[in-house]
Amino acid sequence: MELTVEGVVWEWRGPAPYHFVTVPPDEAAEIADVAGAVTYGWGMVPVTVRLGGTVVTTSLWPRDGGYVVPLKDALRAPEGVALDDVVTLTLTIDV
Repeated sequence: MELTVEGVVWEWRGPAPYHFVTVPPDEAAEIADVAGAVTYGWGMVPVTVRLGGTVVTTSLWPRDGGYVVPLKDALRAPEGVALDDVVTLTLTIDV
């Protein structure tokens, strides 16, 4: 399954800061339809994320009935992505 999503980069300030993009509701519903077949626990969904020319593997995190995409430094830095930027991500989930 491959989805293209667009969203604003936001930050969660916990013990260590994380940057995320929220998956829009329609795409989150599509992911939820296959999540049971691919999740490895706690609702986490393994995914390959492409931003520009950079590709990383990570997992979608369940949040507020949807999903968020964690943006690793290995993804943000090469593409020059900063807080509050609007980005387009390609999500690939092996189902």
